[in-house]
Order: sequence, then structure tokens, then C-alpha cells
Amino acid sequence: MKSVPIPGETKGLRARLTVPVLAFGGILMAVMQTVVVPLLPDLPRLTGSSAGAVSWLVTATLLAGAVLTPVLGRAGDMYGKRRVLLIALGLMTAGSVLCALTSDIRLLIAARALQGAAAAVVPLSISILRDELPPERTGSAVALMSSTVGIGAALGLPLAALVVQYADWHVMFWATAGLGAVGFALAWWVVRESPVCSPGRFDSWGALGLAGGLVCLLLAVSQGGQWGWGSGAVIGLGVGAVVILAAWWHRQLRTEQPLVDLRLAAGRKVALPHVAALLAGFAFYANSLVTAQLVQAPAASGYGLELSIVATGLCLLPNGVVMLVLSPVSARISAARGPRVTLAIGSAVIALGYVVRIVDSRELWVIVVGAAIVSTGTTFAYSALPTLILRAVPVAQTASANGVNVLMRTIGQSVCSAAVAAVLVHHTSAVGAAHVPTLRGYQMAFALAGTVALVACAAALAIPSDTVPKGGRPRAGRGGSTQETALEGT
Repeated sequence: MKSVPIPGETKGLRARLTVPVLAFGGILMAVMQTVVVPLLPDLPRLTGSSAGAVSWLVTATLLAGAVLTPVLGRAGDMYGKRRVLLIALGLMTAGSVLCALTSDIRLLIAARALQGAAAAVVPLSISILRDELPPERTGSAVALMSSTVGIGAALGLPLAALVVQYADWHVMFWATAGLGAVGFALAWWVVRESPVCSPGRFDSWGALGLAGGLVCLLLAVSQGGQWGWGSGAVIGLGVGAVVILAAWWHRQLRTEQPLVDLRLAAGRKVALPHVAALLAGFAFYANSLVTAQLVQAPAASGYGLELSIVATGLCLLPNGVVMLVLSPVSARISAARGPRVTLAIGSAVIALGYVVRIVDSRELWVIVVGAAIVSTGTTFAYSALPTLILRAVPVAQTASANGVNVLMRTIGQSVCSAAVAAVLVHHTSAVGAAHVPTLRGYQMAFALAGTVALVACAAALAIPSDTVPKGGRPRAGRGGSTQETALEGT
């Protein structure tokens, strides 16, 4: 998969296209994760399966993404980030093609697991940007790349809803397959392989141990509400996760070339951004998760707006626009004050957004404004996290370290989903023959997410101050040392 030499003019064009092409890949990843959501109510009928089986279309993508993100990140550091990026985009596209060709729920679940590989696109792309871009462009490019998660999610839901409403549901997957093929082709042509790598023996046992522990953990968290938190299956999975991850941790500390450098990850400059990522993932996810349910609630509930799926998606669309517009602003704040300050500001703004949601969640314009404020804070927080990681780890470990950071966001989102579901289940009222969450339940969910955002703010302020001197420290470029740890001034 080596790049073919091309004339200097084309090389210049490719260099200019690197950031937009990688950002396009990140947006595709988020779109792939969200396009199935409008289909979930109808898929039991369309596939002849149960609602429980259909829920695995979301769970499979979540599990595959959580497992593959740190694994593919480490593989990228060892074998080439461009190569592994193309593998992730290829698996994502293959999953879409398979979804478009079948109505068998078993094949659909397998295809969605393939699409989960796309979760590694963002950390791999951030690592490529660090290796390829000049210092003055790195900060804004990394901020944009981090924001693609929210941009893609905001775009994916209304677009998927439109397709589902006016066309056969398979058309949606043909469309994502086409977009995936375009993304793969552009990445193959534009992105060049980075010379910064750490060749060695891949820690296969470490990958298997991490996969087993994460599957047990995330299955317990994601299915606990359905299976029962006190059920034997959930308790067994929880115990299994603790045992497997403890054994994995023990082995990682004694392996010469571990999948995850735990000694590096245990330092405050890396550990606290990982903790903040988990908390920010929790706080961010409640915004779209709860907003979608709230605006679709029946008017008889006293607060619901009875919006259609398409209208609901359009309500969330401003969130993506906010993240796109404000990503350069977050980069400038990080350049002027440091990414820990940006992360603290972002977390505080998220909490402010939830205060707005608690004060009024009946008027549509207030709901949209409150959700946009949360997205503003998310933009700042998500753009700062990878910059903090890049400044704290060796150049040769950027993809794997950012993969772990993205994994922590994923775990935070999973915990948020379970926590919000638990809150809403315990605060319901009868509306006709159905039971729907009360407004009080939604307000409690917002309060929980806002509190978590404030804890993320505290974690950000506890991160050691950035010691990079003005102008930045030397940075490994083409042919540079893989042991340099500083990200040059952003």
C-alpha cells in the first residue's frame, strides 16, 4: 500500500487535501454509527426478528469499535498509520455493502460489527496529522478531526431519517457504502505513509485480553437494563470483566512491547485526560440521547412536541454546525492558554447547557439553544483531549494512546446510555395505554450529565500545566527521532 511517486504539483494538492480528506473519514465514521437509529422501531417487522435481536445492531458496532480502536491504533504505530487507516475504512465500507444486500438479522449484526472498525479512523487520523502537518496547522486540524464525531452524528440522523421515510431502507446502506468507497479512494490517493513508527512484535495476547475484558464490561453495561442489573448474566459478565482486565493489566506491566504502555498511561499527564475523556463522553452523549426522546414524546405528556424522526434530526442538525464552526476557535484557545484550559472551559460550558435544559425543556427554541450550548462545550473538550495526549506521549505511540482516549469516550457513552435509561425508567407516567418518561425524569438526566461535566472540569484543572515553552520543543518529522515527546506549539 505504498504511495506512488507523483509530480511535485500533485504532491502539493495532496498535502492541501490531507486535512479535509481525513475529516471526511471521521464524519463518515460518525454517520455509520448513527444511520441505523431511525430504523430501529421498524426493523423487527422488516427483518422478522425480535426487538432484542435488533438492539444488537447498535451493540455490535459499539463492542467492535471499543475493541478495535486501541488494537488498530497500536497496529498503526507499528505497521503504518495509512495502511491501518485504509483497512478500517475498507471494513466500514464492506459492512455497508453487506447491510445493503441482506435482510437477515444475523448478517446485519455481523455487518454492523465490521462497521465498528471505523471507530479507529479518528485516532489514526490525529496521529497522521501530527506527523505530517507543520506546527502552525496541527492544532486547528486536530480540533476539526475531534469535532467530526459530533458533526457526523448531527448529519447522520436527519439524512438517514429522510432516506427511511421516502425510500427502501436498503438504499441508506447503499448510500453509506458509496460514501465509504469515496472516502477510501480519497485516503488511498491523498494520505501518505508516515515514517514515524515503532516496529516490533505485536502483543496478540494483550489484544485478546483487552478484547475479552471490554466485551464483558460493555455487554454488562449496555444490556444491564434489559437483562436486569441483578441477573446472573450481568453479574457474571461484571466479574469476568474485572478478572480478565486485572490479568491483562498484570501481563501488560511485564511485557516488553505491550499493547498499551500502562506505565506511561498511569502518569497524570495521560491518566487525567483519559479520565476526562470518559466523563466528557458521558456528558456529551446525554445531549443527543435525551433530546431525541424528549421532542418525540406525545403532547399529552404535558411537555412533548410529537416531532417526527425527520424533524427530530433537524433539531439536532445545529449541533453539527456549531462543532464545525467552533473547532478553529477551540484550537486558538489551546494555542493561547493551553489545552487543559480549553478542556476545563468546554466541560463548564457543557454543564451550563444542561442548566438551560433544566430551566426550560418545553419550548422548541430553548431546547435547540440548550443542545447547541452543550455542543459548544463538547467542541472545546473534544478538541483539547487529543492535543493533551499528543503533548504527553512519545511520537511513536500517538495512535495507540489516542485510541485508548477514544475508547474511554466510548465507555463513557455506554455508561451514560445505561444511567439515563435507569433514570427515565424510574420516572414514568401513563399517557393513554403507554408509559412515557416524565419531564422530571428528563431534568434529572440533565442534572446527572451536568454534574459529570463539572467533574470533568475538575479533572481538567488537575492536569499538570503545560510546560512546552513558547515556540514549542523539537518535534519528530520525517526521519526524526521516535523518542521525542513534545507536540510543537499549536
